[in-house]
Amino acid sequence: MLAITKSKAILLRNSCCKATVRCLTSSVNAAGGFCFDFTAEQKEFQGLARKFAREEVLPKAAELDKTGEYPWALIKKAWELGLINTHIPQKYGGLGLNSLENCMITEEIAYGCTGVQTAIEANSLGQMPVILAGNEEQKKKYLGRMIEEPLVCSYGVTEPGAGSDVAGVRTRAVKHGDEYILNGEKMWITNGGHANWFFVLARTASDAKASAGKAFTGFIVERDWAGVTLGKKEWNMGQRCSDTRGITFEDVRVPKENVIGEEGIGFKIAMGAFDKTRPPVAAGAVGLAQRALDEATKYSLERHTFGKPIAEHQAVAFMLADMAIGIETSRLAYLKAAWMVDSGHRNTYYASIAKAISADVANKSAADAVQIFGGNGFNSEYPVEKLMRDAKIYQIYEGTSQIQRVIISRELLAKAK
Repeated sequence: MLAITKSKAILLRNSCCKATVRCLTSSVNAAGGFCFDFTAEQKEFQGLARKFAREEVLPKAAELDKTGEYPWALIKKAWELGLINTHIPQKYGGLGLNSLENCMITEEIAYGCTGVQTAIEANSLGQMPVILAGNEEQKKKYLGRMIEEPLVCSYGVTEPGAGSDVAGVRTRAVKHGDEYILNGEKMWITNGGHANWFFVLARTASDAKASAGKAFTGFIVERDWAGVTLGKKEWNMGQRCSDTRGITFEDVRVPKENVIGEEGIGFKIAMGAFDKTRPPVAAGAVGLAQRALDEATKYSLERHTFGKPIAEHQAVAFMLADMAIGIETSRLAYLKAAWMVDSGHRNTYYASIAKAISADVANKSAADAVQIFGGNGFNSEYPVEKLMRDAKIYQIYEGTSQIQRVIISRELLAKAK
């Protein structure tokens, strides 16, 4: 049984608040070098997440993958332990963990199953616009209810014809008195079938030529409002227990009180959320890659060919070494991106680097693990084929690997000019 309760987690958070983040700080330790250690409290959070992932999540991962069942039992357990909604500020009842601590927890849960991790992490993305730009009443109402009971929310931006090209969003909200009338369709919405409420980006500018920075507005839309229709659950390549579906809005009446920030700044809010959520997504990819390496290492020591473990063949040993190189590098990348957030710096450049490299490393590590398993790796009775299927989405969601390179090159060239 997991020993740490949610109340203990809150006590841990209070202790963490009194300590600075020691990982990747510019402070100098007694030996005169940089300190890459976690605080004792952070290590305890990490241990809790690791125990939850390996004792509760991992044993259920294969069955959830086969059935596609939404992991409500695990989400409720995570809520009881304080491992979900960890970024919600203490002022609104949350633990108020920083970005680095959230990443640390995310990597551990992803090790067990990235489908479960995505269902949990989607809350962060859905709530982030409210945390960044919501008013006090919105934060108390919509963040507070996530603490009162185990609920999930969703981030509604992607559409059938608008993914990477967010400026192509066609969902429209027209102001009518003290309300907005919302019409449109969103697609590939994580947690869509179970969300209590949605962050929805909609076009409000009447001028079709208005810039993205002025054309869109962010809204909080409750699931049970008239006109909100849920599409069917999509059966995806991987991360199958994560609920993904389309959401249709037909003449949904949204009170002006549910506008996030102010009219016309929705695009800025939506993009700003990614700077905060891409490091945890990268951490999830690292968790999957670490699992692939661990499974491949274990198997390579057990499997014998030509009179010795296959791990002792240089071809296999070098594959394991390359996996380790990618994982350690990706982990440092997401830690740097998270540290930038926690230090109050703009982290767009580093968040995209972390997301891009971690996604690519996860895919290569999973593919290499399958190769090391050989024919067994291609069989669903072994764990690595699921890892390979689960890994692909990291190169697609929250900004494709190509979009990350667009952002990185843009930021790089802007500094050079």
